[in-house]
Amino acid sequence: MQNERVRPSRYELDRHGLRKVGAIHWNLNPAQLIEQAILRGEGMLSENGALVVRTGQFTGRSPKDKFIVRDASTESTVNWGPVNQAMSPENFDRLFARLVQFWEGKEVFVQDCFAGADPAYQLPVRVIAQRAWHALFGRQLFVRGDASKLAEYTPEFTIFFAPAFQADPAAEGTRSQTAIVINFAKKIILIAGTEYAGELKKSVFSTLNYLLTFRNVLPMHCSANIGQNGKTALFFGLSGTGKTTLSADPGRRLIGDDEHGWSDRGVFNFEGGCYAKCIHLSKEKEPQIWNAIRFGAVLENVAMDPETRLVDFDSDQYTENTRAAYQVEFIDNAVIPGIGGHPSHVLFLTADAFGVLPPISRLTPDQAMYHFLSGYTAKLAGTERGLGKEPTATFSAGFGEPFLPRHPEFYAKMLGERLERYNVKCYLVNTGWVGGGYGVGQRMSLAYTRAMVNAAIAGELDGVAVEPHPVFRVLVPKSVPGIPPELLDARGQWKDKAAYDRAAEELSARFRKNFEKFGHVAEQIMEAAPA
Repeated sequence: MQNERVRPSRYELDRHGLRKVGAIHWNLNPAQLIEQAILRGEGMLSENGALVVRTGQFTGRSPKDKFIVRDASTESTVNWGPVNQAMSPENFDRLFARLVQFWEGKEVFVQDCFAGADPAYQLPVRVIAQRAWHALFGRQLFVRGDASKLAEYTPEFTIFFAPAFQADPAAEGTRSQTAIVINFAKKIILIAGTEYAGELKKSVFSTLNYLLTFRNVLPMHCSANIGQNGKTALFFGLSGTGKTTLSADPGRRLIGDDEHGWSDRGVFNFEGGCYAKCIHLSKEKEPQIWNAIRFGAVLENVAMDPETRLVDFDSDQYTENTRAAYQVEFIDNAVIPGIGGHPSHVLFLTADAFGVLPPISRLTPDQAMYHFLSGYTAKLAGTERGLGKEPTATFSAGFGEPFLPRHPEFYAKMLGERLERYNVKCYLVNTGWVGGGYGVGQRMSLAYTRAMVNAAIAGELDGVAVEPHPVFRVLVPKSVPGIPPELLDARGQWKDKAAYDRAAEELSARFRKNFEKFGHVAEQIMEAAPA
């Protein structure tokens, strides 16, 4: 049976092996998808018009349940190991055959989208979802095509998102009943046993992180914006470090909040939407994100009063990892399409749980490469399954190692070439704690961080005197317009200076220990390690 309200693509579902499904809902618009989600009991409308949904026990990604099919095309190009776990083609075929059987007689929601704002590098991605709200999520997060041309649409990659379908570990080699599997040969992504929509977004990111490297495009886990002077800035960082918040600056235009490619033509957004962390969201601190949460947006695991339909962004009733998904057009002054020039500035964001790193510091080219490969931050509760309430110090190469199918040094080499070619200035920004570690110090003021970042991007720090940090050797500016000078001194913020010195040495040792796994980087990058 086929939904007659929207003309389907000529590329029918039987080409994907789905020949006996029930009703097919082709490319429904947001209003239709929201209507379906409510009718099916998948979510409720909030007072501001956003669709509020729950993701059950899975309120974050499941990185230990992610696999790539190991075959002739991926054998020598994927960095196999704990991050990129291998699944045999035979196990994938068994898993997919059962998925096809599972879907017999069931409704299907199909969205034909694209990954990549630059038409020269776009990947047509079809989302086949069991839930209406997952189809809405895909429609809002990916690049939406021209409705008049969808009849000619041919997907190059297909995502099957079936949360009620469970993998069989004994028969299919998975770790659990949850499985996120990428098959590059068959151009299929399979997501089973989890309701968390972030798996949809990040599986496509991982796919592009592999495919685009063969086209001389550097894939990056970063946000990007552009100033009135036309200069582009990139913000690298893991979840919770401020990529979305800092890039959504009223004084600059947003290119994208999380995933980008850097080609010979410049920077382009992989997505057509934003996936903002919204715990403690306020209109005063983050007005652009606040205003973007309206009809068409999806709120994941945000607490809401069922009677008044008022949401409570301060509540962590379900998780710290509350999320808002919305079209990038919902952000005032967004760049449409999400394309910018070559960046003039790169900022590495870290939420330092130990309160050791300075609020902002300039990096030499070698230090920039060192910190890109290190990817240090504190993972905050809820971003992944299994994290507790306390932040956990972690190192994630490229500020996104879980999404890098190839070896991190491969991406670092691509970045280094571009930083040199375009004379890019690099900064390390601590959006974490000052005056002490987590539980003792306090989180860096967003207003101060914005001021420091804007000063760096505007070139106001170019001629400012700097002082090397005694342990990390990064170049700390002695003054920043609008910032109390004492705030720039990380050690000076601590009451107990000896405790700071111990914490700095402990973190320095963690950096050096982590970097031992990189055996093929240039000697000058190795020498950029903390003292």
